[in-house]
Amino acid sequence: MFHVMFLEPRIPPNTGNAIRMVAATGATLHLVEPLGFELSEPKLKRAGLDYHDLASVVVHPDLATALSTLPGSRVFAFTAHATRWHTDVAFEAGDVLLFGPEPTGLPEEALGHDRVTDRLRIPMVPGRRSLNLSNSAAVVTYEAWRQHGFPGAR
Repeated sequence: MFHVMFLEPRIPPNTGNAIRMVAATGATLHLVEPLGFELSEPKLKRAGLDYHDLASVVVHPDLATALSTLPGSRVFAFTAHATRWHTDVAFEAGDVLLFGPEPTGLPEEALGHDRVTDRLRIPMVPGRRSLNLSNSAAVVTYEAWRQHGFPGAR
């Protein structure tokens, strides 16, 4: 399946929503420290509802360590400054979908990491800064899953 990776997420409900989304899709959520909250925070748990036990969530101390646990995987970095859309890619099982922290997005050192395969964006009308982090992750994860025929879905 796919790997959703949040670099230094700061808003608990976004991560809670992502936990629920990966539980629903069979993806794995990778959280790269430092986190802007405690994983036991009530807002995080409320957003994830009762999906925490059904989700695969891994916490990593830094980006290099996180990416080293996924050797051979393609890494797609999502940024509003990319020129290619997420729908331009034929996603493969094991791909990493890398998203940056709210509200800054991925820093240049992450975008330029030697493991990053490509930079992608989600289309939006002009004059809009970005989508919510958990919404962005859901849009891309569901597109990747759709391309594979929604394996495991009922």
